[in-house]
Amino acid sequence: MLKAERSTSNYRFYTSEAIERIHEIEAMKAQGMCLQDIKKSLDDECNPKENIQEICLHMQTLQSEVSTLIESMNHQEQSTKETIKNKVLPESVTLIQSLLRLIT
Repeated sequence: MLKAERSTSNYRFYTSEAIERIHEIEAMKAQGMCLQDIKKSLDDECNPKENIQEICLHMQTLQSEVSTLIESMNHQEQSTKETIKNKVLPESVTLIQSLLRLIT
């Protein structure tokens, strides 16, 4: 719940930060997010330490999956490797760019 100052006539006065938060909530509602997801999203913003831990966990999972894929690729014939690389390359470039934006 947003905190607000009260006037003598009991009107609420919100800070500019609170109004900005209201606009964020309204935008998320307009995108079809349920209130539970909106709350989680706002809670995540307030706890950057948890966000960092979650990102690190995802990165470890991705590293493990990549290692498994590399091992699997090493057992394929060269023609199969080339076919897989050609099909995966466009998606891989996008993923790599996204990861680079995350860490830079």
